[in-house]
Amino acid sequence: MWTEILPYIAIGFAAQMVDGAIGMAYGITSTTALLSIGVPPAVASACIHAAETFTTAASGLSHWKLGNFDRRLIIRLAIPGMIGGILGAYILSQVNGDVIRPFISAYLLALGIFILCKAYNGCVSRDANLNHVAPLGLFGGFVDAIGGGGWGPIVASTLLGRGAAPRTTIGSVNIAEFFVTLVISGTLIFTVGLSLWKIIAGLVIGGIIAAPFAALATRHIPARGLLTLVGCVICLVSARSLWLTLMA
Repeated sequence: MWTEILPYIAIGFAAQMVDGAIGMAYGITSTTALLSIGVPPAVASACIHAAETFTTAASGLSHWKLGNFDRRLIIRLAIPGMIGGILGAYILSQVNGDVIRPFISAYLLALGIFILCKAYNGCVSRDANLNHVAPLGLFGGFVDAIGGGGWGPIVASTLLGRGAAPRTTIGSVNIAEFFVTLVISGTLIFTVGLSLWKIIAGLVIGGIIAAPFAALATRHIPARGLLTLVGCVICLVSARSLWLTLMA
């Protein structure tokens, strides 16, 4: 059993290290890997969000203890994000996996390019502008459910691009993500169920192990290097998956 779960533990650990350190890419990294081995999009999203319920709780708690958060920002993101997540999860559960797979791969490829672009856009630390955070949270929650990931690249990257302080923004986005992930997971479990428990177990174990290290890494590891690496990997794997799907 452990030999079957170990690859998913490695995926969960690596994805959570990146997500906890730079505030994005757990779902995208995991979804890209799962789609590449033939897991249907709705099942992949359900497994990932079920696992993220635990990993985001661990990550959010780590950031909370270290003071990497802004209470106002968490509230403004979490509530609309939950609404968007429920809508996206319901739509995903009603679409045939083979039909939506190439669109998800294309979406992940676009996000990989987006991450690479963000890697070389500097930002100046200041207080986040909360005037348009609610629509951002709504949209982020929706696409996160549809694509199995995207909350961080959309929400965290947008806020950082506006000049929000990196440390509190990353922490706040991670904490809000727990609530968004919880409702997405619940919606998908209710609509499509859960069958691949080994994937969930592996992602949970790897993510929980990585969470405290990732929170510390936020203060020490250069974000540009991580963003560049993650963006390149996502682009390559997504492009391959898209190519294979279209050629089938």
